[in-house]
Amino acid sequence: MAEKQRSNGFVCTVFFLCLIQWNPIPIPIAVAILNPVDFLALQSIRKSLEDMPGSKYFASWDFTSDPCNFAGVYCDSDKVISLNLGDPRAGAPGLTGRLDPAIGKLSALAELSIVPGRIFGTLPQSISQLKSLRFLAVSRNFISGQIPPSLGQLRNLRTLDLSYNQFAGAIPSSVAALPELSNLILCHNRLSGSVPPFTSQTLSRLDLKHNDLSGSLTPNSLPPSLQYLSLSWNRLSGPVDRLLNRLDQLNYLDLSMNQFTGTIPGRIFTFPITNLQLQRNLFSGRITPEGQVSIANVDLSYNRLSGEISPLFSTVQSLYLNNNRFTGQVPGSFVDRLLAANIQVLYLQHNFLTGIQINPTAEIPVSSSVCLQYNCMVPPVQTPCPLKAGKQKARPTAQCNDWRG
Repeated sequence: MAEKQRSNGFVCTVFFLCLIQWNPIPIPIAVAILNPVDFLALQSIRKSLEDMPGSKYFASWDFTSDPCNFAGVYCDSDKVISLNLGDPRAGAPGLTGRLDPAIGKLSALAELSIVPGRIFGTLPQSISQLKSLRFLAVSRNFISGQIPPSLGQLRNLRTLDLSYNQFAGAIPSSVAALPELSNLILCHNRLSGSVPPFTSQTLSRLDLKHNDLSGSLTPNSLPPSLQYLSLSWNRLSGPVDRLLNRLDQLNYLDLSMNQFTGTIPGRIFTFPITNLQLQRNLFSGRITPEGQVSIANVDLSYNRLSGEISPLFSTVQSLYLNNNRFTGQVPGSFVDRLLAANIQVLYLQHNFLTGIQINPTAEIPVSSSVCLQYNCMVPPVQTPCPLKAGKQKARPTAQCNDWRG
């Protein structure tokens, strides 16, 4: 964040000269005056916005004084370089109104942010004129319409956060092609269409969850620089195994609540991921991790995964494998770690498992939650299960025979 500054440490009224008396003879010293174009742009922005009840953000915006001392306005010489609209304190009321196109006149602007509030209307096309813009965040308002494709002209843009608004239409391919883009956060909107290929080799965070995106992802559509990827709650489909194999820097992956198909590559369990969310898709086949899994939270529930459960998953703290088609015995390493209170959650319900070697009198640690019901066995230990698991302790014999057959 740029620091407010003025020559000689003396704040002057706009359009006037300061007289600083260093000796008995007054010497006029010129102080940088805010560029008239920027001055008029700030006036237009102020006229189109109001404080919401309880907010006093605009109390300092007195245009008879220096605008570079306004709340949220930061200058370098005679130009505005950063504009943070609204009180940034947590829980503070935001602003209401529309964004005036005059915002595009702030030619030196490098940062533009708006706190959560009730700003509505569309995002002005004029923002694409801000060639120095590196940071644009207008999340948690009521901005609607399409994301302007002209934002692709902001070649220096590194962070774009339009989340929690009402944007509709497709993600512009011009935005996906921004060369310096590091963070793109478009979650909780009404975006549709496919996910365009992203070409920035510095993209580290991509958050598109809670939209209406559809179609499939090509193996090269996302750069290997990604560390955070969330595509949950969309209608995306097709295989992603070849794509995921390339994203070996991921530390967070959420593809849940989609229609992805194919296999889950065993290699992703060696990535530096702390939270892996792949639940409620159409993934199928066996899962064979390439090594002991050190991911703290793994959710593969509600898919079509089959085969035996690998003992390499026993080191996961919270493991959700329920509502799949797993068969065979539960590996003994799970029992050992469960009784040692090293497993917090072990959900294996609604599969076709045939046994688990655990003493019926064994005491499950209070800190652990385990559910084994509705498999091809009667659970040897009775533990509370989620309500969604139902009341049946075991799967009907006919289903188990058909599955084996």
